[in-house]
Amino acid sequence: MSDSDDTFAGTSARSTTHSARQDDQLKHEVEGMMRSGRSTHAEEWKDPEPAAEGEPDVDSSPEDTLVGGVPVGMTPDAVVARAELARWLVRADFPATGPELVEAARDHRAPDAVADELATLPDGETYERIGDVVRALGYPTET
Repeated sequence: MSDSDDTFAGTSARSTTHSARQDDQLKHEVEGMMRSGRSTHAEEWKDPEPAAEGEPDVDSSPEDTLVGGVPVGMTPDAVVARAELARWLVRADFPATGPELVEAARDHRAPDAVADELATLPDGETYERIGDVVRALGYPTET
């Protein structure tokens, strides 16, 4: 029971759109598709149609290695660098100074290259989020 009213404390985590029974039924319907990685419809007309010949690929930048392309104003290298930094720094590490971020990255067992990159941050600055760190390191950010 919650302290404020007579409802069960776990109800906030449940779906408010469907009942628990309907949620389980919907989960069961897509389970086969999720496991197999392909359509599991018995009737062919229910399958989504693939892209026609000559139609552009769904990926906005098919020649790049990054699925979905790169945000406007960024380079693929900047996307990879930001992702690598974000991989080793969590929200709880912020706000922090450069040396604190180096220590946090080492605590998270980041590679030396990541810690060395963070060590180049200007002294005396406090960073609120990973975007601030990326900008301070000189990488372009999305516009």
